[in-house]
Amino acid sequence: MVPNTHPNRFASHYASHIVARSGFHQADTACPIARGTWAAARSSIDVALNVGDLVARGERRAYGLCRPPGHHACTEMAWGFCYLNNVAALAESLRMKGAERVAILDVDIHHGNGTQQIFYERPDVLTVSVHADPDGFPVFFSGYEDEIGCGSGEGFNVNLPLKHGSDDAGFVEAIAAGMQKIGDFGPDVLLVALGLDAYRGDPLSVLDVTTDGFRKAASV
Repeated sequence: MVPNTHPNRFASHYASHIVARSGFHQADTACPIARGTWAAARSSIDVALNVGDLVARGERRAYGLCRPPGHHACTEMAWGFCYLNNVAALAESLRMKGAERVAILDVDIHHGNGTQQIFYERPDVLTVSVHADPDGFPVFFSGYEDEIGCGSGEGFNVNLPLKHGSDDAGFVEAIAAGMQKIGDFGPDVLLVALGLDAYRGDPLSVLDVTTDGFRKAASV
């Protein structure tokens, strides 16, 4: 199923037709629904939740390879190859397990718009996103520095967009700035939603980050 209509919540009615409902819950055509889609998306969530179980049992570090990815998925809306938001589900699970404050560092060439939307009005989850400047690059409509959260969540959303062409130095500097914000927040748990498409060799990359740049960022 690839719907050809995407009201993106501006609809006055929730129509019954399968194309209408599919389009209502998809922001674009990058999330087709086929046999096995739900099983794959749910399995990806389960990988993330298993990470939470490991941390809750005392592991200081845990890694989950989640596919399909999740950071573009918003509340009840698939977006950009993401059906369910893995890191958001993990953050919520850890909150329910007793973590009072959770920080999410999203590192990807694209803004983590779904994660931002889900926690935009909450002070218990800090969201920090390091990504390419969205003015002229997907997701276009979010990821700017003036998006800081609202209501009780004001001040708990941080966007660190990078100028197109930024190299290792700019990338590492942004990661360091994000880690400073996270340190000031004082989370019980830090989650890193990691994408590697900022790499200079990625065919869609507008950044110039090398393998060494990722290594340096990991040591911040």
